[in-house]
Amino acid sequence: MIDGISRRTLLSAGVGLAAIWIVVGLVFPDSWAGVSLSIAASPSTHTATLRLAVPIALAAIGGIFAEKSGVINIGIEGLLIVAAFSAIVVTYWLGSGESTFAISHHWWGLLAGVLASTLFALLFAIVCIEYKADQIIAGLAVWLIALGLAPFVSRIVFGSPNTDGVGRFQNVTVPVLSDVPVVGYLLFDTPPQVWIMLVAAFAGWYVLKHTSFGRWVVASGENPKALDTAGVDVRKVRYTAVILSGIFAGLGGAGFALGQLGTFAGGGETDMQGRGFIAIATYLFANYHPLGALAGSFLFAGLDAFQLRLQGAGYAVPTELIRTIPYLTVIVVLVFVGRTTLPEAAGDNYESGEE
Repeated sequence: MIDGISRRTLLSAGVGLAAIWIVVGLVFPDSWAGVSLSIAASPSTHTATLRLAVPIALAAIGGIFAEKSGVINIGIEGLLIVAAFSAIVVTYWLGSGESTFAISHHWWGLLAGVLASTLFALLFAIVCIEYKADQIIAGLAVWLIALGLAPFVSRIVFGSPNTDGVGRFQNVTVPVLSDVPVVGYLLFDTPPQVWIMLVAAFAGWYVLKHTSFGRWVVASGENPKALDTAGVDVRKVRYTAVILSGIFAGLGGAGFALGQLGTFAGGGETDMQGRGFIAIATYLFANYHPLGALAGSFLFAGLDAFQLRLQGAGYAVPTELIRTIPYLTVIVVLVFVGRTTLPEAAGDNYESGEE
């Protein structure tokens, strides 16, 4: 009863604040509320939101598979980094703007990014599943290795922690459909990584909810002993789930690098800027639901796009403050809603035949 009241109160407060903002913005268009409302309704903000959501959503979907199987992969940030960097480097080496076997080198770069991320995920799986290493420490190791390796290699290749530019994916425009209001410019005049994100989210949901493998993944994280007793190899399920997390994160990191950035900056947090950790907050916020994680990525990416355009309009909004919002949101959900439930065996090592 208390939780129900808290949810209604939280929802009512949010709707009330949004209503006040909209009314004030419409009545006083030159005010901060008016300017921010105009930015929020701008097509450029909407398209930026979709592009900025790509690494968050795809990494979150990958994290869901790993954690649902019982393996906590907090090294997703590292997978994004190595995928983004590998995609840029391979595209540069092959020659941006050129093609091999009639396939643009940007697509070969995307494939290289996915392969690099998958390899790192496989190494993480071996360490955690075969050698029963602490999953949190192993995940941090993946992140720190990627954080140091990418700028190191970049200095060797480019003489700087920042790579040269290789250009970006061009928008895929569908005639007629691209002219449909709102939906047209969002879905039918957009770079390919956006469609990759949308298809991956629905594919991830379908696999988890409607396939035997999805049920095995859930059982592996909830009750691996029962799954083992049923004759399913828990190790293989967990290996596959972690490798899938590498594939999804690879698509997110490489897609973001080649579709949004066209380059890679290796200084500080790198161009990923903590998006892998935001992805973790996103799937916790969504309670491990791939489509919920997609929606959550739109929320957090939208806030990022919103603050970037606010700054362009002359309103200084600290980026660091915006980046705290995903984590604060998860805390609010846990306190007021309380529906985020970790898999029972998440983080636990399992050996076949254990009692």
